[in-house]
Amino acid sequence: MPLAEFELVMLESGEVALQRAGSDETLVRINFAPEVLTYLDGRHVEVAKTMMDAGLQKAFDVGEEPVPQV
Repeated sequence: MPLAEFELVMLESGEVALQRAGSDETLVRINFAPEVLTYLDGRHVEVAKTMMDAGLQKAFDVGEEPVPQV
């Protein structure tokens, strides 16, 4: 995946979504259950950001790993 800037947005549905900056195309969505939203007490966007950061890092790492020979 080419290097790009990403942004988190809140969708009308309440989901937190990852998009390329300047695009309306949703790449990933995170939907928290109501119980989790209550537990996180307004910090769900911070948790979603951490989840997205970890996922992007892993995606870039996978892209750099050699393909196993079968």
